[in-house]
Amino acid sequence: MKNYTLRRLSDQPILTAADVKPSHPDFQVMGAFNPAACRFGDEILLLLRVAEAPDPEPNQIKVPVVRQQNGHFEVVIETFKEPEGDYDPRVVTINDQAYLTSLSHLRLARSRDGIHFTVDEKPFLFPERADESFGVEDARITFLDGQYWITYTAVSENGPGVGLAVTKDFQTVERKGMIMPPPNKDACLFPQTINGLYYLLHRPMVSEIGKPSIWLAESPDGVHWGNNQYLFGAAGTEWEYQKIGAGPEPLLTDEGWLVCYHGASLTTHYSLALALLDRDNPARVIDRSTAPLMTPELSWEREGFFPNVVFTNGWVQLPDGRILVYYGAADYCVGVAELVRD
Repeated sequence: MKNYTLRRLSDQPILTAADVKPSHPDFQVMGAFNPAACRFGDEILLLLRVAEAPDPEPNQIKVPVVRQQNGHFEVVIETFKEPEGDYDPRVVTINDQAYLTSLSHLRLARSRDGIHFTVDEKPFLFPERADESFGVEDARITFLDGQYWITYTAVSENGPGVGLAVTKDFQTVERKGMIMPPPNKDACLFPQTINGLYYLLHRPMVSEIGKPSIWLAESPDGVHWGNNQYLFGAAGTEWEYQKIGAGPEPLLTDEGWLVCYHGASLTTHYSLALALLDRDNPARVIDRSTAPLMTPELSWEREGFFPNVVFTNGWVQLPDGRILVYYGAADYCVGVAELVRD
């Protein structure tokens, strides 16, 4: 994949947490990042991950979760004594239970030019199921069969799995439920069927045996998935040693299916790379990057809620053929780059 480069279109973020209104009066927005992206009419839409947390208090950890109360789901704030010593700002373990320190939902942002966005005031997809009790995160959007399919990470005390929702107008949305059980994430649908089947990239999360890898699944209807196959994994290089996962929906090119993916290094620096799959048999990898196309370089990519991250799950191909890549930076803000073929 040496014939591609990623060129930043701005040395500043195009969206930050400061551009997003909290969904709850007692919340503050910790980050607006990792957006899905698509064209809708004459607009470009981003589906931002908005991470919110309760206003802090000294020596306390406030954990926002969604619980079922009186027959419906609502946000509950659980308060614990702050752990002693250093701890991960995103995840804390209390009484043998891991909690996220923020609650994420999905929020729409709209643009005519792909650079300047206006963020909706209210959430588009807010946690409202038991398997979403810790939040909904990192969506991907695929236009397929006349509607927009949204895959996202649904997080609960039982771990992260893959949820699916569909919409035709980005006003109403229908959840289809969890299509990949925990632990799994980074799922994206191909934008057309191949030999009569739907295809999905996803990332099972390995533990004692196995290494980070991207898998391929098949479905007769886009909801029920099977025939899971290992596609490719970390090649042993330092920049993708700890994690690897698919980004936006694959794009069909003259050479095959172009896949953008991320890798995380041993020091948890996230970078971006590309792979190429056979157009008629996406289980066959034709080529993949030997080095990252983008690494955290700018100050706002290296410093933030979680530093040293560039992470994409949204790109858009414009009518003139250009490809804009929207990426989250440091779990706080959004940047944009253009994918250029040399």
